[in-house]
Amino acid sequence: MTQTSNRFFDEIGRLMNDAAGAAQGVKREVDALWRNQAEKFLRDMDLVKREEFEAVKDMARLAREENEALKARLAVLEGKLGISPSAPNAGS
Repeated sequence: MTQTSNRFFDEIGRLMNDAAGAAQGVKREVDALWRNQAEKFLRDMDLVKREEFEAVKDMARLAREENEALKARLAVLEGKLGISPSAPNAGS
């Protein structure tokens, strides 16, 4: 009886180990599937990466600063010429 019972428990233990290994494999497959679906969803939403957003944000800031500097220079030049900044452009 002892020999039969040990073999039975050995078989049950082996079966449990095989089931645990199979469950881990299924978990890895499901995780990979979810990850791929999430990446596809984000790609399809046409979202920008943070690095790209930050680069464009910096470009916009620099453009605003340049625009303000050019406005100031234009006001100085108009002042030197005696042109009112609000007057319509007569040369056009």
